[in-house]
Amino acid sequence: MPSEEVVKGEAAPKEKKTATAVRLASKQQEISVTEFFEKNKQILGFDSRSKSLLMGIKEAVDNSLDACEEAGFLPDVDVSIERLNDEDYRIRIEDNGPGIVHKMMPNVFGRLLYGSRFHALRQSRGQQGIGISATVMYGNITTGKPAHVMSKIEGDDEVAWGMDIVIDTKTNRPIVTNDKAFTWEGKEHGTSIEYTIKGRYITGKQSVFEYLKDTAIVNPHAQITFHDPEGTKYVFERATDIMPPRPKEIKPHPEGMEIGDILKYASNSAQKTVRAFLKNDFSRITDRIASEILEKSKVDGEKKPEKITREDAIAILAAIKQVKIMAPPTDCLSPIGDTLIKKGLMHVLDGLRPDYYATPVTRSPKAVNGNPFVVEAGIVYGGDIPSDGPVQILRFANRVPLLYQQGACAITKAISEMDWRRYGLEQRGGKGIPYGPAIILVHVASTKVPFTSEGKEAVAAFPELQSEIGLALRLCARNLKSHLNKMERKKKTHAKFEIVQEILPDMAEKAASHLGRPVPNLDMTITRIMNVVWVEPTMKKADKKTRDITYTVYNYTTLPRTLRLHAQLPKEAVNLTLFSNDHFIDMNDEGKANWEIRDLEPSKHVDITFELKGDMADTFDADDIYFSGLNPAMVMGADLLPGDWGIKGMEIVQTDEGDYVEDDEEEETQEVEDLGDE
Repeated sequence: MPSEEVVKGEAAPKEKKTATAVRLASKQQEISVTEFFEKNKQILGFDSRSKSLLMGIKEAVDNSLDACEEAGFLPDVDVSIERLNDEDYRIRIEDNGPGIVHKMMPNVFGRLLYGSRFHALRQSRGQQGIGISATVMYGNITTGKPAHVMSKIEGDDEVAWGMDIVIDTKTNRPIVTNDKAFTWEGKEHGTSIEYTIKGRYITGKQSVFEYLKDTAIVNPHAQITFHDPEGTKYVFERATDIMPPRPKEIKPHPEGMEIGDILKYASNSAQKTVRAFLKNDFSRITDRIASEILEKSKVDGEKKPEKITREDAIAILAAIKQVKIMAPPTDCLSPIGDTLIKKGLMHVLDGLRPDYYATPVTRSPKAVNGNPFVVEAGIVYGGDIPSDGPVQILRFANRVPLLYQQGACAITKAISEMDWRRYGLEQRGGKGIPYGPAIILVHVASTKVPFTSEGKEAVAAFPELQSEIGLALRLCARNLKSHLNKMERKKKTHAKFEIVQEILPDMAEKAASHLGRPVPNLDMTITRIMNVVWVEPTMKKADKKTRDITYTVYNYTTLPRTLRLHAQLPKEAVNLTLFSNDHFIDMNDEGKANWEIRDLEPSKHVDITFELKGDMADTFDADDIYFSGLNPAMVMGADLLPGDWGIKGMEIVQTDEGDYVEDDEEEETQEVEDLGDE
């Protein structure tokens, strides 16, 4: 670099160069985090009028649901929007949570990056400490009006507190006015926030209504009331009183961590040695595993953790990959579960009258960057769901709907990369979002969801995460395909059944009448023609919470038959009627029930009946029935017991029709093998 600057062909003095640097340095100053986000509102999701209105409500509702669940209250959340003029809206969100201690209210609502969940390794909706305070800030800077907050804590019979809050963007500190105690009539505990915002209220796909509807699907234990700007009231009623399990805080899991993670945890560790650091500061590392890691990495286990070098961290990570470590514990997560996914979908989407709710799938926990996660998937098919366009995709992370940036999300990418044609949906070229009358739901639950931005609108496409989403989708799609195949076979056999059962007896009766002879018994003739064991499910709705289930098993073959039936029942809805049937064997902790029918004679039938009662009764689909003990070629109306059910059925002992497996079964078996760890 030349030692002198050239200005108009002459050498410039060095003093000017120094003066310029000093002048530039004098302009540098620390930027408040609030000031940064004020000038970069789009990072938080406030990048349009319609989206800004939705994002504020989303952050407040997330906080309300988290607070209620942490306190053990069934959530009641009330959302109202009042239009003040073309652009200004007054929004109020009220809940029945435990309330907020008076002295903490200004910081919770008036200070960015302030919260209790950022460092906690457990599942929660809000983790960054930005959401609700960013909403207050956006309202402040767009309308100049303060937010009004009210809260009453549990156990305080008389006093509630209310205050107006504005955020000082220079200092990231709240400015509080009108801080007063008052009597909140009829309110035992809870919090309310009211703020004014510039926005645009829309209807349709990315609207407040759609967000609240989707929230109700994955939070069936919550009741959500919505008052729109036109004064219309919508109530998404609570579908179940079953609260999700409260996630526990855990230590980081070593799987998927990076060099910086190891060095950060080591520098902050209170342990005296590296051995103790590995054993006590991480999840699932025992003394034996710690010794194995140290042996493979050649790192001194008696060294102090803060003395770990970059080379040590690299060696430890390499050793961790070579050692078998248990999957992360699941009690830090609160997955929805297959039964409640189905309950939420049925409760909210009932107006579409779907033909089938494919049995939802909840995968085993995995980890990415040391953070455990679980993927869940569900598929709704048929009915009044439009069939002439792309399937609807419902994306969720920690029970929160993701309405924007669908194309950038790992969930969408995983759906697009599957070949849905083999599962009964139309897809041009075997890639891209499929077409057909279906809704696909995917939920990612994690201690720290890897969002693509602070706006929390799309899940980052980490390979481990996207792979798990793909596996969950394939398993769920397999359930759909199995159902569609079964319904098609059943439809064809029903036609044959009706012909044999109605036309043959009618012909026999007319022939006998014409010849003046008795009508012959056609039972064995019909049996020989049908040559199947027929399982006919029926479900009657006794009342809103009661379902009467009957499985009638007909033996339309020429030999006595023995088989078992298997079904997964919602345990919450089971009562004594299940156990009183003579054919009942047992039911395990997952609700998988088993019945055995022995030596059913040709042309005879038996009934298996029981009652399901309660909120979860309607989540059971009587068509989801499996069998074991017979050749699949001779059974109609039930599927062969899947190998991944984890229970033992009967071996196929009667094969007089020959060993035969349908192509569909072979394809599904190969598909399960392709899944790798299934």
